[in-house]
Amino acid sequence: MIRLFTRRAEVRRRPASIPAGMRVYVIGDIHGCVDLLSDLHERIVEDARSSRSEKRIIYLGDYIDRGLSSREVMETLLAGAPAGMKATHLLGNHEAMLLEFLRDSSIGPEWIAYGGLATLLSYGVERNKERGTAEEMLCLQRDLNEKLPTNHKRFLENLSEQLVIGDYFFAHAGVRPGIPLDQQKVADLIWIREEFLRSEDFHGKIIVHGHSYKTEPEVRPNRIGIDTGAYATGLLTCLVLEGASRRFLSKGFPSRGVRLFPQPRQSVN
Repeated sequence: MIRLFTRRAEVRRRPASIPAGMRVYVIGDIHGCVDLLSDLHERIVEDARSSRSEKRIIYLGDYIDRGLSSREVMETLLAGAPAGMKATHLLGNHEAMLLEFLRDSSIGPEWIAYGGLATLLSYGVERNKERGTAEEMLCLQRDLNEKLPTNHKRFLENLSEQLVIGDYFFAHAGVRPGIPLDQQKVADLIWIREEFLRSEDFHGKIIVHGHSYKTEPEVRPNRIGIDTGAYATGLLTCLVLEGASRRFLSKGFPSRGVRLFPQPRQSVN
């Protein structure tokens, strides 16, 4: 009995991991920075040559807004993942706001304040003289509905909200503490901030998220944040997971190389 108890305790304390034979690349918030995305894709392809494992790439959402090239980012994602990789694209709050604007023009001022103007301009939608009025929002909504390619809209409408691989749970913003992962609300997965960021609770998996940017990846015992503010800092970060290891590839990162972070030991039940 003592030996069995000891073995279970060792399992609870083991580092988080993903299944053997797999390497996962996770990209943080892109926000219209197509040049950083293209360069990071090249770095990922180069890095992937060192492994014969199954390779997956996960995009954490917020592909649009703020940066100047939202349409080009969308076209890059629609062109497919780097060769030999399976891609999963998650929903971010900025994609959700664009979709809502297509249905309800009244949220236009809020979306524009969050960086939506850059997306409108990238699709050739320009503001008129009646700025901020309900009439202008209706015009912008109509123009975007006309100019947003059908395959772009379909892509946005079919974005996943979460993903689980091994001991990791991937979502754009995070999770609400105290709520089982399979009962999380979409609004929290794409919008939550302080309640999640302040929490020291273990959520059942290590949460990998974007949404709340820091100038370096943020590694905590219960979560890993990889939004490094590409549109503001010029830093686009990719987390690489393989077995129980973690490392980072980043385009524009000051070291311009791979940064390694040791794992704290934690429960992964």
